[in-house]
Amino acid sequence: MSTSSSSAPITEPDLEHRLATPDQHTIDALRALDGDVLILGAGGKMGPTLARMARRAIADRGRRVIAVSRFSDPQAAAMLEATGVDVIRADLSDPHAVAALPDAANVLWLAGQKFGTTGDPVGTWTQNVVASVHAAERYAGARMVCFSTGNVYGRTPVAHGGSQEDEALVPDGEYAASTIGRERAFESVARRTGSPLLLYRLFYACDLRYGVVTELARRVLAEEPIDLATGWVNVIWQGDANRLALRALGVAASPPVALNVTGPMVRVRELAECLGRHAGVTPVCVGTEQADALVANVHRLHTLLPYTPLPLDTLCAWAVAWVRQGGRLLSKPTKFEVRDGRF
Repeated sequence: MSTSSSSAPITEPDLEHRLATPDQHTIDALRALDGDVLILGAGGKMGPTLARMARRAIADRGRRVIAVSRFSDPQAAAMLEATGVDVIRADLSDPHAVAALPDAANVLWLAGQKFGTTGDPVGTWTQNVVASVHAAERYAGARMVCFSTGNVYGRTPVAHGGSQEDEALVPDGEYAASTIGRERAFESVARRTGSPLLLYRLFYACDLRYGVVTELARRVLAEEPIDLATGWVNVIWQGDANRLALRALGVAASPPVALNVTGPMVRVRELAECLGRHAGVTPVCVGTEQADALVANVHRLHTLLPYTPLPLDTLCAWAVAWVRQGGRLLSKPTKFEVRDGRF
């Protein structure tokens, strides 16, 4: 794709279209699988575009793509139904509601709670662990992708090159501990039943309305200071993350496999400077890089699911264009700078 901001999505329909467009690898991966695709927790940031991408990728309309959520945003549900996705409204923390859901051969679990964890630890464990147990038991035998997070690792020395999937998990705070609990719940059922499972440890997806790159773009354009204490991150265009999630169904395995899903490690200063070049603004950077950060090694990703990512320069150009022209922003900060595990 061009690195010019002239190719940037300007309207939300254009952005949504790009986020929901499958590539040929995704089409081939889904068509190689049998059965319906069920997305649990489909009402959040990624779920709607992921569901529409799955619907577009599967040519056989006899195969259902089913999106399940409470759908507090009626517009999100209506948009899915308009594109041929079957919508079911359900509370996934209610075991009776989960038991009543339709069977499916391919299941993606996106539900969970991050922000507000500090003030609602019981709700966090309910959403991240208890609800996961219900879903894992209900869909034992299905091919499953369980969304997780890089927070399961905790911060590691940057010189180490990023956390790898087989390293010990060291939770930092309630959120990280509960997401490890989520993984363990799915893994326990998968190992007992022989179900193929992939633990999808996603680091910082960006869709222009939210994400690390968008947050930094807003600060650069406003000439606000950017603290470099958390000096390194991994970021990935959400369209790429959606495609990889659907392809991950094809590499789910028994015993389960964990997978870091993100782009390569990049300095926050370098991101700010790239955004500044596209904005015509010199970023204001303050503070000193610390020796550790929440960062990932992505060697296994490129071995299991090789792909060509959206160039980081393009993502920076798009983010500047989106913020500058007043594109809608979600009130969902990543809090990537948080260093004490409190969200």
